[in-house]
Amino acid sequence: MLKHFCGYHLNNGEFIPPLEFIPLAEELGLIVPIGLWVLETACRDIQQLSAELQITRTVAVNISPTQFSDGKLSEHVQAILMTTHLNNAQLELEITESVLMDSSPAVLATLQDIAASGISIALDDFGTGYSSLSYLKHYPINTLKVDQSFVRDSIIDKSDANLIATIIVMGHALGMKVIAEGVENQAQYDLLVALKCDQCQGYYTGRPMSYAALRTWLTYKRIQSKQ
Repeated sequence: MLKHFCGYHLNNGEFIPPLEFIPLAEELGLIVPIGLWVLETACRDIQQLSAELQITRTVAVNISPTQFSDGKLSEHVQAILMTTHLNNAQLELEITESVLMDSSPAVLATLQDIAASGISIALDDFGTGYSSLSYLKHYPINTLKVDQSFVRDSIIDKSDANLIATIIVMGHALGMKVIAEGVENQAQYDLLVALKCDQCQGYYTGRPMSYAALRTWLTYKRIQSKQ
């Protein structure tokens, strides 16, 4: 699983993290076109990487709640997949609990339509929102992503470790994959492996990188796996 990162390039060559520019983009009404651009770029990049390296990888892309507002998200996603020639099964869309709290038939219909096409849906930052657990039953969620706030102190705080263990058991019981966010060191990774977490995401695995750097990194990993 690859997580597609992006940042806004400044004149001085620095990047503004998404957590800083996304709220501003939402406030200015720019998040929908930006979100579609990010989605298309991510799909095109992963398709190109798959073709160049002869590997199959999936890419996860965050979707803003605002992108559900016009009821055309599923249509936009399918159009991008056709344009980039990416297989539906190689795409995972990450939504927040605020999307599920909407509870509107339109949101449910959109998610069901997306899921029916073979695209995976992940619930991001799980455990930090206020949505009902019943949403996990009614919405087509494939993946739970444990919020990094639980992972950060999991080695020294038994309560965090127990919460992670509970989320993993619950997710697996519901037939969902569980991914831990914010994994930054070997100790956290080892704990998550022991708890049977499916995947880890964070600086321990890899930092945000350019397309060229990602290609080099994947090539190196492939060589390592064959040794």
